[in-house]
Amino acid sequence: MLATMAIVFEAEITPGMSTREVVDLACIAEDAGFDRLGISDVIFWHDCYVLMALISQRTERIMLGPMVTNPYSRHPAVLAGLMATLQDASQGRMFLGIGVGAGLEQVGVTSPRPVTTLREAISAITGLMRGEEVTLHGETITVEAARMVGPVQSVPISIGTRSPQVMRLAGELADIALVGARNITPTIAEQYRTWLAEGAARVGRDATTIDVAPRLTLCISDDGDLARRSMKRYAAHYAAIIRSPDLMERNGGRWMADVEAALARSTGWYFDHDRVDDPEIDTLIDDDLVRRYAIAGTPDECVELTRDVLALGFDGASMNLAAPRRESMYAGLRETLEHSGAVLAALRG
Repeated sequence: MLATMAIVFEAEITPGMSTREVVDLACIAEDAGFDRLGISDVIFWHDCYVLMALISQRTERIMLGPMVTNPYSRHPAVLAGLMATLQDASQGRMFLGIGVGAGLEQVGVTSPRPVTTLREAISAITGLMRGEEVTLHGETITVEAARMVGPVQSVPISIGTRSPQVMRLAGELADIALVGARNITPTIAEQYRTWLAEGAARVGRDATTIDVAPRLTLCISDDGDLARRSMKRYAAHYAAIIRSPDLMERNGGRWMADVEAALARSTGWYFDHDRVDDPEIDTLIDDDLVRRYAIAGTPDECVELTRDVLALGFDGASMNLAAPRRESMYAGLRETLEHSGAVLAALRG
């Protein structure tokens, strides 16, 4: 299958650096052969929509989109206006990654009724982007006899989640569905496909027409040990979030308690370059656990690790780019991207 079918690869850059550096990395991502590029939409980080406008003027082929935006901090009508502007600026290269969002609690915004809110938001946005007059008196969102002014063009809708309810919603409404489990096993891959098919069946869709991709975190370096060490905080974070039964039972439950305590002693977000990781994370998280939650290592190692995931029936992957611990986030992300071209070529070939 891998040798004969087109494989779609998506990259995501978290913009914790200068605007010039983000645009430069976007150009490298296009040259490396990525098909789609997402810019993280996180409160207090540089605005992803402004960055995408700048990137659209420096790139020619790669699709662009927020990963993921949310209908709580921006009204769906505002999102439709942003996407219409960027579709025009990029000559039709946008996609809309939408979900519950990240960082909203820092500004006192909650995410009530996520499935209902996302369904209503996507309905409003897709109608407006088709140039229709939209009236929506929903349970959470209101749009009154509204139509976009200026040129509009529909955009693909991308939904990524770990939630069964939101994955079923993706089956109803999405063009692209991203499997957010991080640790992708045959059982988990089949479970997500079942949820997607259940949602598609609700509205009479063929689930096989939806582009399904696993969410993978990618960190590449000629120094494979450095790449794996750089992902230990990330692996600890997801081990604590996902709470797999085997990890919950490790050392009679003491291991998970130790991981959570080490994370509590750490500072900064796990993707921040200036974060401080508690030293105990290095001993609690071994290379096997890093491999469970991330694609990290040398280019050849990353090819083999990604092939293992694609072999579960996927025709592509959505890769959240991570930086080996270099002198700056930009330097680390550039290192991952500069190796990505060879990795993608090997996977496609």
